[in-house]
Amino acid sequence: MMAGKLEKMLILAYETSVAAEDGGQSDAKDKFEALINPETYTLDYKVKTANEQGQGTSSKQLKFEYAMPEELSFEFLFDNTGIIDGKPKKEGIFDDVNHFRQMLIGYQGSSHEPYHLKLVWGNLIFKGRAIELGITYKLFDPNGQPIRAIAKVKFKGSIEEKKRIAKEDKTSPDLTHLRTVKSGDTLPLMCYRIYGDPQYYLQVAAVNNLGNFRLLTPGTKLVFPPLAKTP
Repeated sequence: MMAGKLEKMLILAYETSVAAEDGGQSDAKDKFEALINPETYTLDYKVKTANEQGQGTSSKQLKFEYAMPEELSFEFLFDNTGIIDGKPKKEGIFDDVNHFRQMLIGYQGSSHEPYHLKLVWGNLIFKGRAIELGITYKLFDPNGQPIRAIAKVKFKGSIEEKKRIAKEDKTSPDLTHLRTVKSGDTLPLMCYRIYGDPQYYLQVAAVNNLGNFRLLTPGTKLVFPPLAKTP
């Protein structure tokens, strides 16, 4: 069986989050291909909980506030010795490292912020921003020019706003919802979909100032507010 081509980790840079969400290589403003793929990477997932505790109490119940963006950590190797790719270079690696740094965290005048990034490698597709970058120079030529370096990078996940809302799919009845009336919809039916009970149609009709809730016009937008459960 013929071995496939070794896929290198690729970082693509875009000016907007929308472009990073849907764009390919041809849409990227800049890109970086790893010299060798990392041996490991770390994904961190965290949630934010309320830390307040009542005075004089011995414990508390943690209250969920929100899910924090995931974080991804990598190490990238820069090397001009030729040991890895068989192509030794006379110049040092300053230019390569500086290009890498500028692409990850450099201020872009056209967008007034650093690039939005997409990391692609195997099954991993990570979209976000670089939030930390540390560079360690490890090997030098006789003139003191660095010819090898390790870049440690941490990325924080980011998602385009419309995709975030669709992903969260907040349909619980304790939240305010905006719905568009479709053909065949009735107010009790729409209340059942959101609250799990059609009996709230009169309250929803009052909130939306509906004179005749039995005649809903397709395309009309209705607000479904948080409502207390009726025993």
